[in-house]
Amino acid sequence: MPNRLEITDAVRAYGPGTGVLGASLRVAPGEVHALLGLNGAGKTTLMRAALGMVRLDGGGVRIGGVPVARLPAPNWARVGHLIDRPFAYADLSVRANLRVAARLRGLPPAAVAARVEAALGSWSLGRYGPVRAAKLSKGNRQRLGLAAALIAGPDLAVLDEPTDGLDPAGVIALREALLRLAAGGAGVLVSSHHLDEVARIADRISVMNRGRIVGGLEPGGADLERAFFALVLADDERRGEAR
Repeated sequence: MPNRLEITDAVRAYGPGTGVLGASLRVAPGEVHALLGLNGAGKTTLMRAALGMVRLDGGGVRIGGVPVARLPAPNWARVGHLIDRPFAYADLSVRANLRVAARLRGLPPAAVAARVEAALGSWSLGRYGPVRAAKLSKGNRQRLGLAAALIAGPDLAVLDEPTDGLDPAGVIALREALLRLAAGGAGVLVSSHHLDEVARIADRISVMNRGRIVGGLEPGGADLERAFFALVLADDERRGEAR
């Protein structure tokens, strides 16, 4: 089975030393792959490139073995994502937003109602079902965005800082959802600043710095924070010596 996602030597430069400058990673079926980096490391740009949201200057992206530029619509329906901020139709209710998300992701009409109700329950959004998305708090809007992204049980999920705005119960709901996806054979690429939470769910951790993948961390290793900063510092020092 091909990798759920494969990024090879991706380059998307926005200026000297900024953007993505030659990054490669892969997400295998059944794998949660965490991407860590300081602000400005290039994580969001790399994730946007993985989803075809930005055009690369060099390198390539394949989803399920297919170049992202040639991925057909039915395959895109099997990709769930949350990048930058959760998307929702502001004037639609929470339930209506989930119904639209389910249909857009190719669920048969007969299965939509049950899947929507299951998502409302899993994400503790039941009492907000009739509430317009515009009226939601930041945390509940994040829950709605995640519920919509994952409602069809995607083969690949790409999530940028998905714990942003979530309370502890929401973080647990996200953790359980991602572990279920991976157990079913999906691939998950997730960025986060919460090293402890990443260590609970990740099979692999890649560290990004100044546009490149500079190493990996062992999810079960001791003192991930110290190891993370050691990788970043060592990369900064190497670049300084190279100038």
